[in-house]
Amino acid sequence: MTDSPLAARLSARTLELVDAPSESRHEDALCAHVLATLLAGGVAARDAGDTCVLAGITERGDRPLVLLGGHLDTVPAQGNIPGRIEGGAVHGLGASDMKAACAVMIELALAGVGDGGGAVDYGFVFFGREELPLIDTALTPLLDREPGLRTADLVLMMEPTDNAIHAGCLGNVNATWTFTGRSGHSARPWLADNAIHKAAEGIAAVAAVPAAPREFDGLVFTEVVSVTKIAGGIAGNVIPGEVTAHVNYRYAPDRSPLEADAWLHALCDPYGTLDVHGNAPSAPVATRNPLVGRLRALGGLELAPKQAWTPVAEFAAAGIDAVNFGPGSPPQAHTVGELVEIDALVTSYRTLEAFAAAEPDTAPAGPAA
Repeated sequence: MTDSPLAARLSARTLELVDAPSESRHEDALCAHVLATLLAGGVAARDAGDTCVLAGITERGDRPLVLLGGHLDTVPAQGNIPGRIEGGAVHGLGASDMKAACAVMIELALAGVGDGGGAVDYGFVFFGREELPLIDTALTPLLDREPGLRTADLVLMMEPTDNAIHAGCLGNVNATWTFTGRSGHSARPWLADNAIHKAAEGIAAVAAVPAAPREFDGLVFTEVVSVTKIAGGIAGNVIPGEVTAHVNYRYAPDRSPLEADAWLHALCDPYGTLDVHGNAPSAPVATRNPLVGRLRALGGLELAPKQAWTPVAEFAAAGIDAVNFGPGSPPQAHTVGELVEIDALVTSYRTLEAFAAAEPDTAPAGPAA
């Protein structure tokens, strides 16, 4: 497939987007470029403000409305921009996460796929600041500003999934854990209170918490809690009076943010002071949505749990069923050698093209699992 005209268009578009720097908070130029490209191709598109572009059909009509979601931002560069096409793949910053998906979305829109003549309508949602903490997201305010988007029957958030359906997502808590003691001379430690020793007790308690599998509609998510950073100490001959650590907790789709917050406090509070500064909610699996079943059957797609956080949670919070489906590969995301296979671009495009055109009786609807 890599030598087909479609493969050439998709790979060229992906490279074009890779070569447009758009690290989080610096998406404005790429946002303007995407909008100009769509308008020049005759697509109904508009600037939705705050690094967001909307295209296609963005409010439900007579046919089911499916939104395709793609974030424009990337993590910081690691010497991997500009990109290149080599060995059947597009290489470079954001190639997999998720310039590839944005390229597929643009080419579908330019080709008029899902523009009102098929079984489902497509709306295209491009937005920024996804790679930052949830408090900084551009998507949730967009969903508040654009009530038509909330009439959608399904969202395909085109995060890297290797063209499988990844349902649901884990919630994500980030917190600072402070251990307070009393500083003193290391020759007389009994006159001090060693904060590092207190931290060791707390961290040992976290390390003893086993990974907890949780099943939803046959999909198994694993709840995990980890200490990911630690800082403390003054000098080699000083007992430290304070140590701070970073705690990350990933929780299952049936646990609310309040429940997750309470669980983590119960674990950590006996040892130190926990300050939760980020709590991104989990998302339900949405596998019982008949459109998910239809897409899965039509494309012969694998179904898996999303053992991570993605914006499906933001769409779910707005009352819209959402799953993850995209051409990128999860292990490639955020790596210095990031790439996306050109064949995967073509597969993603062809699957979504067929899904837009397929009548409900083309593939069995109903629960996907």
